[in-house]
Amino acid sequence: HLQLVESGGGLVQPGGSLRLSCAASGFAFDGYALGWFRQAPGKEREGISCISTRDDSTYFADSVKGRFTISRDNAKNTVYLQMNSLKPEDTAVYYCAADPPPVSSSCAAGPYDYWGQGTQVTVSS
Repeated sequence: HLQLVESGGGLVQPGGSLRLSCAASGFAFDGYALGWFRQAPGKEREGISCISTRDDSTYFADSVKGRFTISRDNAKNTVYLQMNSLKPEDTAVYYCAADPPPVSSSCAAGPYDYWGQGTQVTVSS
């Protein structure tokens, strides 16, 4: 069955970096859109980045643009979120998700049907 497992979260000081990984099993990336979402306590879930395996197009929310990058390794069936210049407001549980084919022209459109369990990111001094 299709499974997504996030890793790489933790505690980091403001200005620091983390790289989240999302390992997929039970399906091959080809044709999927892969996204990263986050949810902070008391706030709605926010879509922050995604990548389409159809054409490698990407999307970044304004809140992370210029600080986060997304990439994928098809051979490892893994998608990464590199987070730099982290701020306390980046503190949240981060989830990866998969949108099965056929995907929209924009990976931000979704819908994302498959979700990982989440990994906690805490930015604090």
